[in-house]
Amino acid sequence: MDIRTAITTLLKDGFILVFNQDKLDIVRTAEALLAAGISNMEVTCRIKQPLEKLSRLRKQLPDFVAGAASLIDWPGMLKVYNAAHADDPLPTLQQVVDAGAAYLVSAVNLSDAGLARFAGKVPMIPGCGTATEIVSQYSKGANLCKVFPAKELGGPAFVKAVDPAIHKTISLVPTGGTTASNIPDYIGAGVLVLGGSFSMIEKATLARIVDEQDYKLLSKELAVVKQLIDRLRREKYPGLDFGSASLEQISRTTGRDFNVG
Repeated sequence: MDIRTAITTLLKDGFILVFNQDKLDIVRTAEALLAAGISNMEVTCRIKQPLEKLSRLRKQLPDFVAGAASLIDWPGMLKVYNAAHADDPLPTLQQVVDAGAAYLVSAVNLSDAGLARFAGKVPMIPGCGTATEIVSQYSKGANLCKVFPAKELGGPAFVKAVDPAIHKTISLVPTGGTTASNIPDYIGAGVLVLGGSFSMIEKATLARIVDEQDYKLLSKELAVVKQLIDRLRREKYPGLDFGSASLEQISRTTGRDFNVG
């Protein structure tokens, strides 16, 4: 899958689900997302056997835009962690790409070496906590920048405050503490794509989904998030149809650049 297709899909969806539930089937979850109108999902490497699950997802749903997340793109840290978790080590960027990852996400900055190797080939979404980190990572090839942990950094207020410092040019993806109640404020602050985990779903409902393996209910809950984001983006950008617009059209209308030549 080429980089433009993957980024366009993220922008079309407006939402990235963080798949961090070992008790849910990864393929059936992706199918629930598709039924809700969402064509992507990030597979966190904090789950068990992420490479195997990512490979199975890509094999069974080849057109689904599956990303890999919670990546540690720093050899020293990776070496220490994997020595202590030899039975289920964290994969490298190359390993998740080989397994079929269509985009790469980290909670922290990506290394210069990782950006040099994959920027321009695979969408890169590093975790950032300051305006300097956002601009630095973007200047090295990042396509979007993840604001994490968004809630602890200040939520929509942080995004709104930092946006002038990045000249409202870089597209931010707040992740961590995203809820139906703060999505309007994030969209209002200029966010095009939000990240969120299953914690967005009410606890009792999620427990039912997991216990009963009710993927129709999961799809229904995810559709509510998708419809909210779609409505809010239509209101903010009335002349822009994210479902059919090109990267260039989205960039011209929103003022955001996605670092794709």
